[in-house]
Amino acid sequence: MSQTVLVTGGAGYVGSHVCLALHEAGFTPVVYDNLSNGHAAFVQWGVLEQGDIRDGARLDEVIATHRPVAVLHFAALIEVGESVKAPGRFYENNVAGAITLIEAARRGGVECMVFSSTCATYGDPVRLPMDETHPQAPLNPYGRSKLMVEQALDDYSTYAGFRSVCLRYFNAAGADEQGRIGERHHPETHAIPLALQTALGQRSGFKLFGDDYDTRDGTAVRDYIHVMDLADAHVRALKYLLQGGETTVFNLGTGTGTTVRELIDTIRRTTNLPFEVETVARRAGDAPVLVADNARAREVLGWRPTRDLTDIIQSAWRWHSAERERIG
Repeated sequence: MSQTVLVTGGAGYVGSHVCLALHEAGFTPVVYDNLSNGHAAFVQWGVLEQGDIRDGARLDEVIATHRPVAVLHFAALIEVGESVKAPGRFYENNVAGAITLIEAARRGGVECMVFSSTCATYGDPVRLPMDETHPQAPLNPYGRSKLMVEQALDDYSTYAGFRSVCLRYFNAAGADEQGRIGERHHPETHAIPLALQTALGQRSGFKLFGDDYDTRDGTAVRDYIHVMDLADAHVRALKYLLQGGETTVFNLGTGTGTTVRELIDTIRRTTNLPFEVETVARRAGDAPVLVADNARAREVLGWRPTRDLTDIIQSAWRWHSAERERIG
């Protein structure tokens, strides 16, 4: 029999790709999403139950109806800049909402959760690559909200027996290789879609924030991980918990850093289109280098990324090219 799992935020970017991977692994995803940032069209591998994670009564209803064996929690506000402008919204949604969800899961007999966390919980790197024992000192309310949920989950595990896996993403990128779903944010703030939309003529230029870092070409270094490799890690984390695995945390990154200039060069080669790049001042809080140590995920989950930067750009390019055709 297929096992049902509740996927909050499953109509969003990462959540929808995880639903695809869950379906392919034999699970039945039930998407719970308020569609404030998600897209109903992305719900293709299970039913959509509309609702907010802050609504305990609605969660109780959905959990009682579908009786999931686990929860995968993606529903969150993610804009770093917005978190600085309106921290209360982030704490109410990301933290209070997560607690409401955990309590509803426990009331419904669910014993475990996979939580979508972030390398933003680390803050500025004190050593590279960054492993799971790296100090956590987030630089903004977004990162702090995710860290608070990690800490709450640790307490729920210790004192209530509610087990969890926290997955700290580095830079999620790319799209389903068959082009069924992809990255669609409003507003868009991620580098790869911004550059691709510039190449497609949908934006007037791409901003490169800082070219005076102490890196190999002066631009910031980031660890880009294909969203389908991320999705595979979530399925593995779910199976780990269902097999009795203890509460833990894993980094999800490739362990390979790419500079912004290298990213731009790869996009230009892939699209064969020139586009304007404007170098502007660094953004406050941007670290020069963020690269994951993913050894724990390899050792415990047997997970390893199988797609490289070219695969990421090619899949994203197919998606965004098709998006342009869809919207005209």
